[in-house]
Amino acid sequence: MTIRVVAGLVYQDRRLLVCQRRADASYPLKWEFPGGKVEEGENLLTALRRELKEELGIEVESASELFHHTHSYPNQTVELVFFKVETYRGSVSNKQFESIEWLDVGKLKAVDFLEGDLLLIEKLTSGDLSV
Repeated sequence: MTIRVVAGLVYQDRRLLVCQRRADASYPLKWEFPGGKVEEGENLLTALRRELKEELGIEVESASELFHHTHSYPNQTVELVFFKVETYRGSVSNKQFESIEWLDVGKLKAVDFLEGDLLLIEKLTSGDLSV
C-alpha cells in the first residue's frame, strides 16, 4: 500500500525551512521538510494546511505543487508531493520536531535527510528545479 505524504517548502530570506525528526520517531533525527500523511478524504492542500498548522503553528494561505515522486522504503512506499508555500500567516515555531533550521539551498546536501527527500534536494541544488 502506498502512503500519500505532503511536504511544504517554506522560505524566509532565501533560506528554506528544514526540520529534524525527534529521537523517538521513526527514522530518528533525520531531517525532512515539514508535512505529513494525507488523511482519508482529505485533498492535498487541506492536508498541507493541517500539517503545517500542527507542526509549525502557521496558516498556509497559498501554496502550489512543485514536485512529486514515489519512493520505496524497505517497509513502505510513499508518494511524496512537495508544495512551495507562497504565503502564510503567523510566525514559524517548532511544535513537534527535535529542531528546525533555516538553510540556504546550497547547504541542503550537507544535512542527513530522509531518503525520500533526496531527489528533490538534488533537483533544487542542481538548478533543475527553481522556487
